[in-house]
Amino acid sequence: MNDKPHFTVIGAGHGGKAMSAHLALMGFSVALYNRTATHIAAIKSRGGIDLDSYDGGPRWFGRLCAVTADITEALAEAGIIMVVTPSSAHRDIAQAAAPHLRDGQIVVLNPGRTCGAIEFTKVIRDHGCTAQVIVAEAGTFIYASRSDGPAQARIFRIKEAVPIAALPAMCTPVVLEALSPAYPQFIDGGDVLKTSLDNMGAIFHPALTILNAARIEDTHGDFQFYIDGVTPSVARVLEVLDRERVTVAAALGIRAQTAMEWLQMAYNASGSDLNEAIHNQPGYYGIKAPATLEHRYITEDVPMSLVPIAALGQHYGVSVRGMDSIIRLACIIHRTDYWRRGRTLDKLGIDQLSVSELTRFVSEGVCD
Repeated sequence: MNDKPHFTVIGAGHGGKAMSAHLALMGFSVALYNRTATHIAAIKSRGGIDLDSYDGGPRWFGRLCAVTADITEALAEAGIIMVVTPSSAHRDIAQAAAPHLRDGQIVVLNPGRTCGAIEFTKVIRDHGCTAQVIVAEAGTFIYASRSDGPAQARIFRIKEAVPIAALPAMCTPVVLEALSPAYPQFIDGGDVLKTSLDNMGAIFHPALTILNAARIEDTHGDFQFYIDGVTPSVARVLEVLDRERVTVAAALGIRAQTAMEWLQMAYNASGSDLNEAIHNQPGYYGIKAPATLEHRYITEDVPMSLVPIAALGQHYGVSVRGMDSIIRLACIIHRTDYWRRGRTLDKLGIDQLSVSELTRFVSEGVCD
């Protein structure tokens, strides 16, 4: 008898392909869903995905039980649904999945960015889902991976510890237990406000891209993003954004990691200030800048990460002028309104909650 959970992976980008193949190779039954059938035609034809190791070792073949663009088929046998897409797609996925979700299923956003689980839960309820489903979000994606072809993926590294939190947090132990046969690396991340506000990409990605806009457009990203792109002045802007994020978290009763603490914890990189600490991180050397400003560092990280943090700050009385300035510059550069497109509190359904009510909601799922 096979007691292993059945996984459905939603999204066939580099991350979804890597996760699907790895889960299959670990002996799990895996279905892969992508809304565009042509994108997964090669995988469907072959019945699975080739997974290469980073060091040029053997290539393995992860055989999948289903490869489909039909959401009904994708979710039919699923016990655990791993959403591995840009966070800007979470709303559409929730809407599509809502009629097909069943009691006992677990949905994990990999990652949630900021308030992903709150958004996903609200959307499925707004679209008529009454099933007892647990929605959780990971603080970051567990794999460092890339796509080597239409049915090929490569995993460079699997993170040793990834925080995860369910909505409500009282359900996190259930999620951890369900995931542990495949991913013992997942650890208790507190609650979804904690995983949301420890979103370091919200601080580094948009501002660093925007403050290097001329250089990106002139060189098409032919410079070291963190090493050449971070100067003392740029680092001071990042420090202001980081202080605002930490202060927003504190207003909600959360002790968020500072960027300096995160660099020390994740990479053992330290310095007298953020500029020095970033340049003391060997892993940043060689990482090129985006080739264009039409990049997820703005198009995803501004509306799905920076906007909700700034919105929380504005709502609960924290000055977020630095964040607002970066958001406004992004709006000007892309001739769009990221405030309108982003995860604002009214869209999340939490705009009427006091701090204590919001805390109770993410902890117990109760909204007074």
